[in-house]
Amino acid sequence: MSIQTEKSIQTEKSIQTEKSIQTAGQAPVEAAEPSPNSTHSLTTTDHVDVRGPRFTAWVTTAALVVVLLAAMWAPIVAIVLIAGQTVVFAIGAAYGPRNHPYGRIYAMLVAPHRAPASETEPVAPLRFAQLLGFGFAAVGLAGFTFGSTVVGAVFAGLALFAAFLNAAFGICLGCQIYPMVARVRRTASPATN
Repeated sequence: MSIQTEKSIQTEKSIQTEKSIQTAGQAPVEAAEPSPNSTHSLTTTDHVDVRGPRFTAWVTTAALVVVLLAAMWAPIVAIVLIAGQTVVFAIGAAYGPRNHPYGRIYAMLVAPHRAPASETEPVAPLRFAQLLGFGFAAVGLAGFTFGSTVVGAVFAGLALFAAFLNAAFGICLGCQIYPMVARVRRTASPATN
């Protein structure tokens, strides 16, 4: 079964079990987002319109392209830009896609002019994807800051690759990895109690 088919089946199931209210041009209203320390199941009803994270991925792609271009001519500019993107990733990981700075731009400027959401995706994997982006960007920031342009460029490039895959093809690497991490986390949790 292809990834698109699986995604379509998951989306249909999500829509059928959706308990949130949809309004014209806006993604479903989610229940309170889980804290990073909660044991939140994979069958969450917290979903967002898939177009929001894809918009976020396009903006992130553009920002990281500018970081890599700036690294060639103005390393200080690259440091400032990747520091900003690192903060943006941290906000997305901590507070979810609705509170992500680029997600807010989407919600205020783009979503009101679009049709209601026809496809949604869960919030938890998106938060994990932002955490991975944060890790890549933080290592890239450290590389640029401490004079290792190669390390900075490689890790900024990894974040760019992941953002571009999501933006252009709808493939969220962090979302693909999330179920494995959640499974490991669930099996590790009973051992710690």
